Amino acid sequence: MVATERLRQERAHQLAAAAERYRASSEERRDVERQQEAGIAFPDSRQALAARATRLLDRHAVPAAMAVEAVRAEPLAAPDAYERILGVSKDLQAWSFLPRGARAARTVARISVRENGRELPLGTGFLVSPRLLMTNHHVLSDAAAARQCFVEFDAQVTVDNTPQPSTRLELDPDTFFVADQHLDFALVPVASGPDGRTPGETFGWNRLSAQPGKLVIGEPVNVIGHPMGRLKEIAVRDNMLQVRLDDFLQYLTDTEPGNSGSPVFNDQWEVVALHHSGVPKTDERGRVLRTDGQVWQPGDGDDAVDWVANEGVRVSSILRHLAQLPPGAGPGPLAEMGPESGLGVTESAATAPAPVAVAAVPVPVGAPAEVPAGVPADVPAAAPAGVPTAAHTGLRARDGAFGGERHLVFLHGRSQQGKDPAALRDAWTAGLNQGLVAAGFPPVDPADVWFPYYGDRLVAALATTEAVPRIPEALSLSPAEAVAPPSPTARAVYEEMIGEAALRWNMPEESQPATERISRDDLVGHLHRQLGWLAARSDLDGWTIALVLRDVAAYLDDRRIRDSVLDCVLETLPEDGEMILVSHSLGTVVGMDLTTRLSPALRTVHLTTVGSPLGLDSVYKRLLIGGTKRPDVVADWLNAWCPADAVAVGCPLADEWAGSVTDVAVINARDKAHDIGQYLSHPEVAGEIAGHLALGRNLWSAPSARVT
Repeated sequence: MVATERLRQERAHQLAAAAERYRASSEERRDVERQQEAGIAFPDSRQALAARATRLLDRHAVPAAMAVEAVRAEPLAAPDAYERILGVSKDLQAWSFLPRGARAARTVARISVRENGRELPLGTGFLVSPRLLMTNHHVLSDAAAARQCFVEFDAQVTVDNTPQPSTRLELDPDTFFVADQHLDFALVPVASGPDGRTPGETFGWNRLSAQPGKLVIGEPVNVIGHPMGRLKEIAVRDNMLQVRLDDFLQYLTDTEPGNSGSPVFNDQWEVVALHHSGVPKTDERGRVLRTDGQVWQPGDGDDAVDWVANEGVRVSSILRHLAQLPPGAGPGPLAEMGPESGLGVTESAATAPAPVAVAAVPVPVGAPAEVPAGVPADVPAAAPAGVPTAAHTGLRARDGAFGGERHLVFLHGRSQQGKDPAALRDAWTAGLNQGLVAAGFPPVDPADVWFPYYGDRLVAALATTEAVPRIPEALSLSPAEAVAPPSPTARAVYEEMIGEAALRWNMPEESQPATERISRDDLVGHLHRQLGWLAARSDLDGWTIALVLRDVAAYLDDRRIRDSVLDCVLETLPEDGEMILVSHSLGTVVGMDLTTRLSPALRTVHLTTVGSPLGLDSVYKRLLIGGTKRPDVVADWLNAWCPADAVAVGCPLADEWAGSVTDVAVINARDKAHDIGQYLSHPEVAGEIAGHLALGRNLWSAPSARVT
């Protein structure tokens, strides 16, 4: 049976089953409608409302201050209080709603089949681990069907409404395949790309959760997919959950048949269901009806069907099914689906404390650092002060690179102590090469790149001024207190930066009586709340934000630390010619200062900054260049920032650095908002670097315009 015919028959089976469930739940639906007409916005159980409100507050999806404001005006019973909190969540979306949606959309792919010499779209799928793609059973019923198919990521239009080049990858059902007809789901690995990276590394992936509280009746859902095989589309806002069944959700939204296999999201972009079928209106004999009331015939087409609702398979039901697979079927790839999935993680493994490495600053093991994917974790320091025993040095580019007159220089950020500079340079170059190839340029050789390395020198400079608290004590502290610089002046800079960043992301100001004495505990609590606010609105946790800002504050406050870092960087820089400087995070601050100390014979023809805190007043007013003015030695400047990167909260820079910088906003993969490899992999970033290196464009590529 050819794939398209099999799809038609399987889909007809699912339509009939969905229609039957819709008829069987008609009384529940009428009860929901009666309650909504009576003014009850979320007609769900008290337990469901409590679980949902708790999840929203725990994940900072609703600011605590707004939740308190919603419920404090009058005495409220618990269900009424929950409804007020849910109402805030539904009506007021954080600024990050759209960029988070764009990020979630990158995980979604179009599935097509090779059939009789043609390529035909079948449906939609989305990544639920670095390798696994989820779709419907009626799209991919078995491994044999999956072998005929391929997927396309980024099959969509750009912000200019022009088609974007897609990335085609093969499925790998011979490695793993699982499916179920009743729950209408299939899981299959996607093969790595030509660069060897898993698709999740490039496009991100959705963390499925078996926990309750993701959605209640009356809340909206959002669906992203490829209806009728078209380029990616999204259905948002004009929809809501109607009925929750044991294994299925029924909701209103504008979807079409090609949306089979699409993720169904809540407003926090958590996957709540796998979309699998529209629900047609039927007569008493179960026959599908047209919009004119007549019985539908196969030749009438889907547009003629009177669709009354849509149905998705509950994520919790799919995860429960996967957890019950026989031992021979797992865990394998299922263990990569994240801890909230409940798959592949035993209770002992989940609760066992991780080993703690001694470092210059106490950081919980697993706290993200500015390390590109694939680079080893920090090497534990042997010395009590955290100073590495064998300091690494920077790397020079080989002679004659880029014609000998142009020099590409990478300037890294914080938390690189103990790393191998060669491995770091390779990782940066891998990210850049991904963007270069996507932009139509040839890749560069890591050996052609200058890589000044100051990671060990920075830690050594910090260690002479910082007292290291014992690790158990540090782990009991909040990020705001545990990683704050002990120097009073550096701490003041650190607190100023956190406060400014929170204010820029619209954190409500906390009132404090003028006559009341503010204790140190009060201040630490305030900082903790500010970091929590930043973490909730970005893709970085509080530890990562605190660590980056701590090191930036120490660098800006202590001239000795600043001089030590700058001297170290100057040891591995070309002395003449034209420099293309690419800097990241703390490195963007160092790079801006560096422009005041360059050899007169070295001209900076282009500066690229990514993930930069240069937009914060507390940062740029302390630069050696004296504020928001492009250094005279910099001829051209591109600043790339991700809206979910809390370190770049002051971006875009053009408003402050008027007329001197070109800003470009990019969407990095989930949990990699501040990742250097992600930033450099964007064609608009890499293409700008290539233009200044005078790299020849590949013949097959289309010209790209600079983003301004």
